Amino acid sequence: MTQPSTNDTDLQRKSSLLKTAALQNSILGSATFSIIATDEKGIIQLFNLGAERMLGYTAAEVVNRISPSDIHDQQEVGARALALSEELGTTIAPGFEALAFKASRGIEDIYELTYIRKDGSRFPAVVSITALRGEASEIIGYLLIGTDNTARKLSDASLNEAMAAADNANRAKTDFLSSMSHELRTPLNAILGFAQLMESATPPPLLAQKRSLEQILKAGWYLLELINEVLDLALVESGKATLSREPVSLSEVMLECRAMIEPQAQQRHITMTFSAVAMPWFIDVDRTRVKQVLINLLFNAVKYNKPKGTVVVECSLARPGVIRISIRDSGDGLTPEQQSHLFQPFNRLGRETGEEEGTGIGLVVAKRLVELMGGTIGVTSTVGVGSEFWVELMTASAPKLAASEEHPAAATRSVVPDGTPLRTLLYVEDNPANLELVEQLVTRRPEWRLLGAADGLLGVELARGCRPDVILMDINLPGMNGIDAMRVLRADPATAHIPVIALSANAVPRDIERALEAGFFSYLTKPIRVNQFMDVLDAALRSTKTPDGLPTGREAA
Repeated sequence: MTQPSTNDTDLQRKSSLLKTAALQNSILGSATFSIIATDEKGIIQLFNLGAERMLGYTAAEVVNRISPSDIHDQQEVGARALALSEELGTTIAPGFEALAFKASRGIEDIYELTYIRKDGSRFPAVVSITALRGEASEIIGYLLIGTDNTARKLSDASLNEAMAAADNANRAKTDFLSSMSHELRTPLNAILGFAQLMESATPPPLLAQKRSLEQILKAGWYLLELINEVLDLALVESGKATLSREPVSLSEVMLECRAMIEPQAQQRHITMTFSAVAMPWFIDVDRTRVKQVLINLLFNAVKYNKPKGTVVVECSLARPGVIRISIRDSGDGLTPEQQSHLFQPFNRLGRETGEEEGTGIGLVVAKRLVELMGGTIGVTSTVGVGSEFWVELMTASAPKLAASEEHPAAATRSVVPDGTPLRTLLYVEDNPANLELVEQLVTRRPEWRLLGAADGLLGVELARGCRPDVILMDINLPGMNGIDAMRVLRADPATAHIPVIALSANAVPRDIERALEAGFFSYLTKPIRVNQFMDVLDAALRSTKTPDGLPTGREAA
């Protein structure tokens, strides 16, 4: 093989050097990026065309004269030095040392700072800094490559303004819908009320009048349903829907849903099969909202089924930590196109002219609620065979008392002197497992007795009839929520004196502040901490007065 001559090798070396020099000149001559190189002390040694155009200086005005710190905002450089000092526990000078610190340790640093032009004007820049090293790996300087970030900042500002405007519009929409809901209910109440009076009047209405009244009532109740669903959708989409997630017994929820839906299935001659829940599973959900989702799916399975059709409900472990609830019907099924539009608001998939009324909102709300509870919802369907809607939710451990190991005495039964008056506690809670937990605590105090109510309305009635010494109130209750129930009790002279303690899974500070501002005696979060629970109950019992302002119980004794 013929070896290349010395002349050929020299020519190749010169050609390579020329190409390298051309590449370097091309980079340094870029007008898009500012390229600044310094010596090891941070004094500028190279200032390219892009830097001149970007900053307004000529290379002669800065080379061997100033540091990059002199063309940056000093407050930002100082803030960067302070942040690095706190991070590393050492002092870093707020000059070029702060900019070059990470680069000196072999870490390329990219940061946002404000560049200052020669005329004093400012603009945001993104700057990358890299240490330059010699043959012995010693630092011989630093390379800073920067780009004008004004366009991106303006774009971000426009985006933020657009998002803020969208949020304001969304809030305005929600406020409007809430207001309209109230305004629409008032005349609707008169329409439905007087129509029902006419329907039950004596003498009874004529047959033609009766049919007209039936149409008025049917349309009125449907309009009320529409108002409720539109408001619910607005609250969920605006993020104002409050959820109280806690361990909820899956079998109890399914039994409650079955009790509510089976009468409607029987009216339509639909056979429903609820498979037994194989394990005592608990799910991490808002009890009221998960029932809302399941009842919506169950009602749809009944409503859009075939005559004398079937609905099969099954619960299974989809994978570790996830429960799947599937609802399978024998309806007409859905085409792939219909399935793709299933969760769109007001889209009834071409059923607008059918016999079954609907709003096309329920599934949208169900999807949002399931996602807020950390779950997923989906459907599989075959035309002519039927559909299977499924919901997957996270499992949870059974409710437990959060007793402190440091104070085991809190779990022991107290000894009380003879003649101690009996004190009554009313617990308004729709979760039987939570009610049972409190019942276990109450049995440790022989002088206490517990009454239970499953919703706010029943709780108010029991409070008025039994006059308990203290009321424990869940916040997220079906029907009337805990805050509204507490306000009703406060407005009634017969119950206004009774201390009401909030006991809720809502642990967001703003929710707690709002509840205390509304008038709750105290606010306890689940899981229950035994010592705290007992202390707050004792404090509430000590504060209890009669409607006349006289002390009760131990104080009276």
